Amino acid sequence: MQDFNIPADRAWRKTYEKNGLDIEVQLPLGIHSLIDAFEQNFSKHYDHVAVTCMGASITYGELDFYSRQVATYLQSLGLKKGDRVAVMMPNVMQYPICMAGIIRAGLTLVNINPLYTAHELEHQLNDSGATTLFIIENFAHTFEKVINKSPVKNIVVATLGDMMGLKGFVVNLVVRHVKKMVPTWNIPNHVAFKDILSHISASDYVRPQMGLDDIAVLQYTGGTTGVAKGAMLTHRNLLTNVEQCMTFVAKVFPPKEDLHGKYIATALPLYHIFSFTVSMLGLKMGFGLLLITNPRDFTALSKDFAKYKPVFFPAVNTLFNALANNETFRALDHSQLRLSLGGGMSVLPSTAQAWEKLTGNYIVEGYGLSETSPVACINPPGGYTGKIGIPFPNTDVILLDDNDKEVAMGEAGEIAIKGPQVMAGYWNRPDETAKVMTADGYFKTGDIGIMDADGFFKIVDRKKDMILVSGFNVYPNEVEEVIANHPKVLECGVIGVPDEHSGELVKVFIVKKDDSLTEKEVMVWAKESLTGYKRPKYVEFVTELPKSNVGKILRKDLRELENKKRN
Repeated sequence: MQDFNIPADRAWRKTYEKNGLDIEVQLPLGIHSLIDAFEQNFSKHYDHVAVTCMGASITYGELDFYSRQVATYLQSLGLKKGDRVAVMMPNVMQYPICMAGIIRAGLTLVNINPLYTAHELEHQLNDSGATTLFIIENFAHTFEKVINKSPVKNIVVATLGDMMGLKGFVVNLVVRHVKKMVPTWNIPNHVAFKDILSHISASDYVRPQMGLDDIAVLQYTGGTTGVAKGAMLTHRNLLTNVEQCMTFVAKVFPPKEDLHGKYIATALPLYHIFSFTVSMLGLKMGFGLLLITNPRDFTALSKDFAKYKPVFFPAVNTLFNALANNETFRALDHSQLRLSLGGGMSVLPSTAQAWEKLTGNYIVEGYGLSETSPVACINPPGGYTGKIGIPFPNTDVILLDDNDKEVAMGEAGEIAIKGPQVMAGYWNRPDETAKVMTADGYFKTGDIGIMDADGFFKIVDRKKDMILVSGFNVYPNEVEEVIANHPKVLECGVIGVPDEHSGELVKVFIVKKDDSLTEKEVMVWAKESLTGYKRPKYVEFVTELPKSNVGKILRKDLRELENKKRN
């Protein structure tokens, strides 16, 4: 996969031997791009269910056909190899069709959170330079606000009922007029997603020549600082991460097992890299992807679990915890569940214990970042450990001090990762890329970890000020910028505070400019520009903020102040 060998003295080598794992893996013969992989998957599993959502399903053959239609449509627009195409959708059938179609057209997919505010959407569209956007009508009103502030020229609007036949008409009627889930919008010259499937000929598709080092996805993340940046994930990055995942998943689902008709419960949003890569793994292995559009609707989610009996469930700690405490979900038969995969944030021991007690299935915890496609470490199947596991095949992990020197065994240091899944860099930001890469090619994560004698890593702290809310990164700079723009705010500082459900929540300390400022005003202001998980859940008014001698607000002092109050 890469001209890089794991040093012979790495402690986790003996753990690989003990568990019968391959410390190095290779891409399958004939796979030189994601297009090759898609074609192989679609052919191999042609007649079997690929995706199920809200009671409707499509086969691998239909996913092949529909994605070629989307690819043909994009090629008809005159888009060139590598041009960026954005997708702003929740977990619906159209997402995997668009994802595969964009990549098969030789273009770069830009994943966008559909809950973004206009402010956040405008930044990502402009930063990526996306000229085409696929969007669900429920969020079209957000794009309408920035339609003249972005480079987007081609807009395709889908509806929730597009892929459901006659049932779709009823679904759209209910969604629009009963549940009022589609705010009024007006986007001139848009194309309806259904029209692409009705009028575009898949036979006109022209297969592009793509290579392993071409960029497949721009996955936006705050990286190590403030404003969201696009991690450039290549065909090689994603293909190899799937193969790396295979070596561990094969311990639960042997390679020769027929997985047709068995489901991965896909409740995490596909625009999140954890869910995205697991879905790619599922398509390779022949699973059906059970897309759960709204994971907060536990009644609907429980019905899906009861009907489809998923055998593989990737989730974050907050979702595992919520389901383990939901009476409807608890009443289900969980005997078919064979792999529960935790990522995105740390799985708490209390959650792991409750989940295993309920399902009889322990949570296998992994670790990664958008910049690592995402998985870099994982625990071998065998039980919950409270650690992030051992490095993947072909992956080296070291712990660094502040001078980028390896720390001694047993000491804590910044986790740094080298392997074929590490991004090509940040889109159009060589300066930011340089900050996170060492001279010899290790990606510095900002997480502080320790390693035990068997090569298992454990995160003990974070070097940066990033806040992790239910697996999503929140960067204080971005929140502070929004709050500080309020006319009644003099200055503010943002930190994360512990929360048993979300891991952390956002708290803002504010020095008032106008004494009439209220907590409610702050909350309303934040709602205008920040997605839900980024908004402050706690507001504290103070007379002054701790600062360094150059006037920088000291978040570590705010954290110390908060800790004293809580202890």
